[in-house]
Amino acid sequence: MPDLRFSTETPTDAEKQAVDEVVALMGPATLHLDERYVVGGRQRADQHRTLLLPALHALQNAAGWVSPGGLDYVCRMLEVPPAEAYGVATFYHLLGQESPEDNDLIHVCDDVACRLFGATELMDDLAAGGHQVKASPCLGQCERGPAVLVQRIGQQDLSVVAATKQNVEAALGAQESAASVILPQQGQEGLPLLGRIGLVDPQSLESYREHGGYRALTTALELGGDRVIEEITTAGLSGRGGAAFPTGIKWRAVADQQGRPRHVVCNADESEPGTFKDRTVMEGDPFALLEAMTIAGVSMGAEQGWIYLRGEYPVAAQRLQGAINQANTAGLLGDDVAGSGHKFTVTLRLGAGAYICGEETALFNSIEGFRGEPRNKPPFPTTHGLFGEPTAINNVETLLNVLPIVRLGGADYAASGTQGSPGTRLFCLSGRVANPGTYEHEFGVTLRQVIEAAGGVADEASIRAVLLGGAAGSFVGPEQLDLPLTLEDTRAAGVSLGSGVVMVFTAQDDLVDTVRRIAQFFRDESCGQCVPCRVGTVRQEEVLVRLGKGKALPTDEALFGDLEMVMKDASICGLGQAAASAVRSAMALGLLEVTQ
Repeated sequence: MPDLRFSTETPTDAEKQAVDEVVALMGPATLHLDERYVVGGRQRADQHRTLLLPALHALQNAAGWVSPGGLDYVCRMLEVPPAEAYGVATFYHLLGQESPEDNDLIHVCDDVACRLFGATELMDDLAAGGHQVKASPCLGQCERGPAVLVQRIGQQDLSVVAATKQNVEAALGAQESAASVILPQQGQEGLPLLGRIGLVDPQSLESYREHGGYRALTTALELGGDRVIEEITTAGLSGRGGAAFPTGIKWRAVADQQGRPRHVVCNADESEPGTFKDRTVMEGDPFALLEAMTIAGVSMGAEQGWIYLRGEYPVAAQRLQGAINQANTAGLLGDDVAGSGHKFTVTLRLGAGAYICGEETALFNSIEGFRGEPRNKPPFPTTHGLFGEPTAINNVETLLNVLPIVRLGGADYAASGTQGSPGTRLFCLSGRVANPGTYEHEFGVTLRQVIEAAGGVADEASIRAVLLGGAAGSFVGPEQLDLPLTLEDTRAAGVSLGSGVVMVFTAQDDLVDTVRRIAQFFRDESCGQCVPCRVGTVRQEEVLVRLGKGKALPTDEALFGDLEMVMKDASICGLGQAAASAVRSAMALGLLEVTQ
């Protein structure tokens, strides 16, 4: 069995060269005369293992798949057991296990939003044209679907939006993706997070500084770390990824860990259907994310920052790496940040298509070179995070809020929004709205106002339902359009803001199919580590498949209730705990009629 021991397969020259370039990033091993050699050797092996996922990416790009010979070569170079490396390689959607038929593998998103706009028909058209096509979970381009990601051999991956057979074929010969950020609010005043997008050149540090960039870092260095954390706490900033944990408490806990290396991790793996706000920022204003991470690092005494970016975002990857390079050259990252004496570096690490890696501890495992499976908590990341060391992990939107807080002060920032939900929030508008895209509003805006700001419903149709918060969120009916979008009001209403998704459906949409696709998403994205989620997500989808065929059993509704309870109570992480949320809400609204 090649997954349990080294095989007799050999890598190609291209595969060897690709892997060697990744391994060279670690540099030569250094032995210290006073170190314990066994411990020191184990530490270096752990450090090399963090290069496993980048090495697998290199194989995929060099050959179009992770070949047995290439995988063996990676294992020998990084000293990773073949069985463990095989387990990692087969974990991710973007790492192929079979030799490609041609140079281009076309991933077509057939998730919730893209299905509304012809994704299934697009797959059929491309396959009929002789292309190698693979159905994909959400590609994070929900505002301009159907979306396509093209994996190419020896070249940069391509992202194609509003895809048709014609523009996909036309794009195959391009050097890189046609990059453009859609921002319906471009030029609108009073947008603390989105105000620069469309005005600043995202590939120019000089342009960013001309538009106020790095002024917040200068202020933060003058204030000092303790004062910055106090301002974050006073501002009442909470996490924007769904959990809404107070950011100031998290930063303080990490800053108080003395005598140990500390890390700042940006969770940029937004993979939930309907979510694309972080991509908008990373493509349109990448230096803002770097500046915010740098403030976080110097404030908490962390010297290492990591951006874990989903692998389906080639444009964001290119622009973030370019921003990192320019910031290093300008002395805004490195051993002496802006002449302050603080050290802070940032490493960009690409995921490879696994929604579960958006869970913080699964993300740590992925960076460390293991399968992206969640860890049991406690211990919590603030004491035992990345590499078992104190770690502050925040998503892109949370970190962006650091800049206006530092510039304005925590009290002034808290004056916007509501008392329980200060500040602004990014919303991802998609589905049947007239002008889909990323929008910024103060907390307290109603769901109706958010939809009206996006031009209302396309073709003046009537709203049948709105998916609020993403696949792990809930459907709400038109009677809830006046719900204030705050943490406290949505909690009281039994729903969640989640990742900021607002996806609108009308009578023309097949909601039975939509809900079944959500169930399929959770089935496919379960890491399989715990039984309640691994089995429960499969059984949940089976119930919905029977319902869609008009063959529901008399016991199905009771069965679903049991599955929902067990997954919520016994799953290790939030994926299983929230897997039934949208389905249950759809049933409660009468969007699904269980046939007895």
